[in-house]
Amino acid sequence: MPKWNGRRLGWTLALLAAMTLSPLAALAQDASPVASAAIVSPTRAEWTAAYEAEMAFTEPSTPGGTFIDSATYDIQTVQPLLAEENNSIAVAGMMFEPLVGGDPRTGEPAPNALADFWEIAPDRITYTFHLNRDARWHDGEPVTAADVIFSFDALANEKTGSVYTGTFNESVASYRAIDDYTVEVVAKQPRVDFLYTNMMAAVVVPKHIWGDIPVEKWATDPGATGQDPSRVVGSGPFKFQEWTPGESVTLVRNDDYYGKVAWIDTYVRRVWPDQIAVVNALLNDELDVAGLEPADVAAIEGTPGIAIEDFPTRNFSYLEFNLDPEVTTLFQDRDVRQAMMYAIDRQSIVDDILLGYAEVARGTQPVISYAYAPEDTTPVYEFDPEKAKQLLAAAGWTDSNGDGTVDKDGQELSFELLYPSGSPTSDQIAAYLQDAWKAVGVDAAPKSLEFPAMIEATTTDPSFAVALYGFQWDATFIQDAMFGCNQYQVGFNDMRYCNPDLDKINAQAVVAFDEAQRRALLIQASNIVNEDLPVLVLDFGKSIVAYSDRVQNYAPNTWGGTPLTYLWLEQ
Repeated sequence: MPKWNGRRLGWTLALLAAMTLSPLAALAQDASPVASAAIVSPTRAEWTAAYEAEMAFTEPSTPGGTFIDSATYDIQTVQPLLAEENNSIAVAGMMFEPLVGGDPRTGEPAPNALADFWEIAPDRITYTFHLNRDARWHDGEPVTAADVIFSFDALANEKTGSVYTGTFNESVASYRAIDDYTVEVVAKQPRVDFLYTNMMAAVVVPKHIWGDIPVEKWATDPGATGQDPSRVVGSGPFKFQEWTPGESVTLVRNDDYYGKVAWIDTYVRRVWPDQIAVVNALLNDELDVAGLEPADVAAIEGTPGIAIEDFPTRNFSYLEFNLDPEVTTLFQDRDVRQAMMYAIDRQSIVDDILLGYAEVARGTQPVISYAYAPEDTTPVYEFDPEKAKQLLAAAGWTDSNGDGTVDKDGQELSFELLYPSGSPTSDQIAAYLQDAWKAVGVDAAPKSLEFPAMIEATTTDPSFAVALYGFQWDATFIQDAMFGCNQYQVGFNDMRYCNPDLDKINAQAVVAFDEAQRRALLIQASNIVNEDLPVLVLDFGKSIVAYSDRVQNYAPNTWGGTPLTYLWLEQ
């Protein structure tokens, strides 16, 4: 569930592969917390055969070549347990693997990673993972259960600094190696999301590389910064070659990969200074795929050799408030947050800035979610600047000195609005928000930051006031990783938001194997967040992707599209 820059996904072509039958889909067929028999996933060989038969990929007439991807901000790290935004996760995901992979058609768990298959005991608490015995680290060492246990230990340690630690510790009771190639993991309780939020997020790293390094030093280790390529050792289909900060990351094919060996030779993710440069590079045939902003479509559409596709996403764009009173006391009053929401004409953002490639958000569940229920969402925040002014006044915020900005107890409602640089769309949204809030007496000063600096300001050192972001959900659409009380600084709760009633509902949702029951709970949870407004959800957007027609077998979609290993380039 990574953060992204609010407008564009860095398109991940290698994180996901596919399977025919999802173990979670099988779980859903039995809504009781205890199954009548153990559930066994398909094997890697079974789903590979079925997936390839269904997709009918063409064979390369010209194997090899370099696939060039695009980004407008650099990665943060090549250490996968420390990656928390989309670019870093995408790059790390081509080199490193978790126990369980994901189906790009549905986002559900798939046996396309280190576990060849797994078994879930009838109690739905005990999981047994059988590692692929042919899996090797890039330096030739075997991948064993010792690496898995070592990685779980690191993930469970808050000193590591992983945003996945909170969820892992909340749901995992114990884990152990049964033998060199078998790992048992015991959940604290039966959970619908256990494979998603733990085994798909718990990326395995080599013990023989990281075992002697204290976890609190991992972030600056040359194996995380890429300064020592010999320490960037994964098990995935691509190997690390080079990271030139601010310019590019280069990976090369792993010819000894135990799974599907890629047809291309090299993957390069180039960092462009801004979205305009990305569009120009695409038009100049300098890259193979790019995420587009709505305004880019007119410039690209109809260009020979370039295809464009758009589709709904599992994302939302949002503004997050810092609710920590030690940082700022501006936003603790819910009326202030609600006033700021009423002051925004979100339909105008969708129509005039996003050019229809989005819907105004109703609640927190994206359009493709089974819990999307705009008709059941309360309250409804229509554009109403007069109501915004009334709420501010009722909360004690008035313009006592006539300078145009409301104040209270000698403090003006004035702050910096952080947003990621490099995106004309984000520039426009930030400028619009500044004007809309000014109209009701709120003074926001937009400030764009490089994305790594955004992460620093909102997570590592949460000194921000308000920030514009995007977030991407997994297929369970359970949102406790962002809104749970215990997810501050160990999850994605940058806001320091806490509502015990919400936690109780989410705790019920994660054990609700009946989808209708879970949906009702998630609607309740969404309504609590929608009323409290620790974040202002602006829109549920569509993704727009453009790619060169020399890229074969490429089929982008909501859940990731064709894995990079199956793509080939006409040369």
